[in-house]
Amino acid sequence: MPDHAVNAAGQQRKLVYDFTEGHKDLKELLGGKGANLAEMTNLGLPVPPGFTVTTEACKVYLDSGDEPPALRQQVGSHLAALEERMGKKLGQSDDPLLVSVRSGAKFSMPGMMDTVLNIGLSDASVHGLATQAGDDRFAWDSYRRLIQMFGDTVLGIAGERFEERIEEAKRTKGVTSDVELGADELRGLVEEFKQIVLERTGREFPQDPREQMDLAMRAVFDSWNGARAKLYRRQERIPHDLGTAVNVCSMVFGNLGPDSGTGVAFTRDPASGQQGVYGDYLQNAQGEDVVAGIRNTVPLAELEQLDKGSYDELMQIMETLENHYRDLCDIEFTIERGKLWMLQTRVGKRTAAAAFRIAVQLVDQGLISEAEALRRMSGSQLAQLMFPRFDLDAEADLIGRGIAASPGAAFGSVVFDSATAVERAAAGERVILVRRETNPDDLDGMLAADGILTSRGGKTSHAAVVARGMGKTCVCGAEELDVDVKQRRMTTSSGDVVEEGAVVSIDGSTGKVYRGEVPVVPSPVVEYFEGQVDPARLDPEHDTADELVLAVHRIMAYADGARRLAVRANADNADDAARARRFGAQGIGLCRTEHMFLGERRELVERLILAETPQDREDALDALLPLQQGDFTELFDAMDGLPVTVRLLDPPLHEFLPDLTELSVRVALAEARGEPADKDRQLLQAVQRLHEQNPMLGLRGVRLGLAVPGLFVMQVRAIAQAAAERRAAGGDPQAEIMIPLVGTVQELEIVREEAEGVIAEVSEAYGVELPLCVGTMIELPRAALTAGQIAECADFFSFGTNDLTQTVWGFSRDDVEASFFTTYLEKGIFGISPFETIDRDGVGVLVKKAVQAARETRPDLKLGVCGEHGGDPDSVHFFHEAGLDYVSCSPFRVPVARLEAGRAAV
Repeated sequence: MPDHAVNAAGQQRKLVYDFTEGHKDLKELLGGKGANLAEMTNLGLPVPPGFTVTTEACKVYLDSGDEPPALRQQVGSHLAALEERMGKKLGQSDDPLLVSVRSGAKFSMPGMMDTVLNIGLSDASVHGLATQAGDDRFAWDSYRRLIQMFGDTVLGIAGERFEERIEEAKRTKGVTSDVELGADELRGLVEEFKQIVLERTGREFPQDPREQMDLAMRAVFDSWNGARAKLYRRQERIPHDLGTAVNVCSMVFGNLGPDSGTGVAFTRDPASGQQGVYGDYLQNAQGEDVVAGIRNTVPLAELEQLDKGSYDELMQIMETLENHYRDLCDIEFTIERGKLWMLQTRVGKRTAAAAFRIAVQLVDQGLISEAEALRRMSGSQLAQLMFPRFDLDAEADLIGRGIAASPGAAFGSVVFDSATAVERAAAGERVILVRRETNPDDLDGMLAADGILTSRGGKTSHAAVVARGMGKTCVCGAEELDVDVKQRRMTTSSGDVVEEGAVVSIDGSTGKVYRGEVPVVPSPVVEYFEGQVDPARLDPEHDTADELVLAVHRIMAYADGARRLAVRANADNADDAARARRFGAQGIGLCRTEHMFLGERRELVERLILAETPQDREDALDALLPLQQGDFTELFDAMDGLPVTVRLLDPPLHEFLPDLTELSVRVALAEARGEPADKDRQLLQAVQRLHEQNPMLGLRGVRLGLAVPGLFVMQVRAIAQAAAERRAAGGDPQAEIMIPLVGTVQELEIVREEAEGVIAEVSEAYGVELPLCVGTMIELPRAALTAGQIAECADFFSFGTNDLTQTVWGFSRDDVEASFFTTYLEKGIFGISPFETIDRDGVGVLVKKAVQAARETRPDLKLGVCGEHGGDPDSVHFFHEAGLDYVSCSPFRVPVARLEAGRAAV
């Protein structure tokens, strides 16, 4: 097997980098954590010395099952250099060097991967640490933390085994907090923890410090393929082949007493975007205590009273980092006996509202350009801002209040564990996951829940950080609520009990928790898009909603000014068309005429299809014509002056016919009773004659228009007459007739010739010119492959990517999404459903080939897309690259498509 640690020139690849050797742009190699530790070191900030093992080493390990041969030697060299710099050796008995081993992938994955602190402690070195620190309690607390984290992360022992012993120790002493346990209790816990390791693994806790470090590094590598890491990557669309780096950092200690502590800080509020002092601090605490939410923290601002020197230095460093990164920074720090140390920084995750506010703030501060502000936004963030919010004027039963960790309005049945959340959500129930605090094992429940509520933790807890990243509503630290997971209930401060299954509502913008379902009202951002809010009259100084709307208004103005793609809407009636226009649509890219024949009108189409004589057919067409014309008149009125693409009847024939089985039963029952059933029997014979085994690939689209004489002619006449009446009335209708499911140019030629004849008749009859254009929908692979020929007969193409995806992949969307799609996603065959985001390698290649061939035939051919991909952020970027002229999507997604079209252009 070739050695992947050797480069093409035969030289040994560098697999380990000192913090002094990297920089922030090496995230792919050093991971986000390692790259940013290197960057802070380069800036001269107080970072504990250490080194990073690259993602390349991880990928070799994951591919081969073993570390690269060169890795051990390179780690040894860097460890020796670190020992020399620190003046002590790893695990030295009289004065031990201790290190942390932490994961760090290219993309932030909060709580998804593993960390081990205090590596180097052993039965011998714990005494040396106690002597050097002058604090027995600190040394034994650090040792029990190492065994606990090592047991959980490296040896796979359930964390509850250790937590149960800690709770028992607190009960025995009669205290409620870990920090109240003394040296003797902690020494006893160490012995109990070592016994748990022996019982669970069959081996003693390792006393060799280098063995501890090597095993911890392997555990970090392995954690990349852990279940929760895979689930998080699928949710966030992070590639599975990146691997993780490993950061080995000399330990600094926040658990040395009241003059020590650990904290997390943000340079701006990640929930709202407001500037100020935001974060959490915990005295006499180490590492994961803050984000784990085990003990409630104090607001970062209180650090000024506890340690003003460290606070002032931290504020200065935060300003330095924000100006350097030109963005909101998320910072982890430790204070060791009055000395501040920086343990991590990264561009911080934020809510959608914060993202928009921060972007325009940074533009106003001159730190970034408008184009950069636009690049930092996403359509998914904008979509989050368009969800409803609670009606603050409605009567509501307030039962508690916590920290507003991730905005939104969510209600649902209370559940107290992730498995129940997944089960009930899968059954279609809305649920709120309630925990004391969440941990990485709760990820599947957090994904399934509509909202998350915890009684512990703050804005930097696991629940808060992960919820913000997902765009989930979250309230943390609701101390007034006593959560009893075992009894499956929570109790309010007034003594009221909320049992599992009861409905609660949580407001992630205020931190309030209500009993029952609270009514919701439209988002202010939707009201802005609806034209109900005038940006010129808003007051951002006194109203946070106004500030948000103004930020959205400015970003949308940047996007509209930058984009090349036009954005249209898929709309089948005047109300949807009018709303789409208010939302900024520049026309209708798809009007599905089959939606005009639902309900009572369906019988008219049934009569047409089943007509046995020319007169029967003509009567049915005469009944349909005025109805169709009225529909189009309303649409052209709502979209006056803008293009309206009308797709002629497309659905499979069976959608307009009675169900074969139901009709057969009806006839059989009538015959068994001796009742007359001539009409049903006649209908049954016709349905049997037209029955198809696979209707999605049968008599539909252009085939239906050619097989049922007069059908498409009637629709074209209705379009032309509606347009003529609007033009005669002084309007400016811009109708475009789209022929569906064309697979060969001959089909289009026949229908186009008929259509042009009808348009000429109507034009002459009304005495107005009707410059109607005729085009087609490209939704079959053959149409894409022969696009050059079809373009000779078309005024425009619109890619129907829903059907094109079905026919390229060879599966029916309705069937496969319910059967094997979940399996395909879990196995990594799909990173995301090809119906959600365009399949670039398959469907995308056909689209690009069709565009190229069509433009070679007709350079002026108008090209668009009207499948649901037209509103998907990633797909919009693809359509921009492919050279389309417009995308079309549902009215509600028009603003998202506008934003993404602007981002694609910059």
